[in-house]
Amino acid sequence: MSLPPFQHLVDEHWRDVARLAQGLVGPVHAEDVAQQAWTQALAAYPRLTHRRNLRSWLLTITHRCAMDHHRGARRSTPHDDPSTLAEAPSTGPPPEPDDDLWRRVAVLPPRQRDAVVLRFVGDLDHRAVAAALGTTPGMSRRLVSDALATLRLDLTDPKDPR
Repeated sequence: MSLPPFQHLVDEHWRDVARLAQGLVGPVHAEDVAQQAWTQALAAYPRLTHRRNLRSWLLTITHRCAMDHHRGARRSTPHDDPSTLAEAPSTGPPPEPDDDLWRRVAVLPPRQRDAVVLRFVGDLDHRAVAAALGTTPGMSRRLVSDALATLRLDLTDPKDPR
């Protein structure tokens, strides 16, 4: 069995990896996480024994790199609120219309946040989300459902000052 050239994988999926990294760690650290994911994928690629769903394989690596980033940030910087890890101050361009939604996603419990980002930013099915999170497809559905319910409540609550 022969795998396609690694550059073909990069050309086809670089945007998916970048979007997922941004969704998981925020715009400030997304490039570093995506770069780490590509480096790990390149190192593991020659040992890959199948061609099944290479996109899902890449996004799982990206998710793991993002979790490594969060663990490293917790070790190096004391935080009172771990949900602020995905929100780093940015001196970049003006806020995008979706910034409010991303702030709300960032404060979800970590597993719910990861499930939502993998499902909707990574466009993975629940089986692939479950594989990335180390859980079952049923639990993946539950995590996404609970996260969406929380987001809907936040967005429709008239008392919410956000």
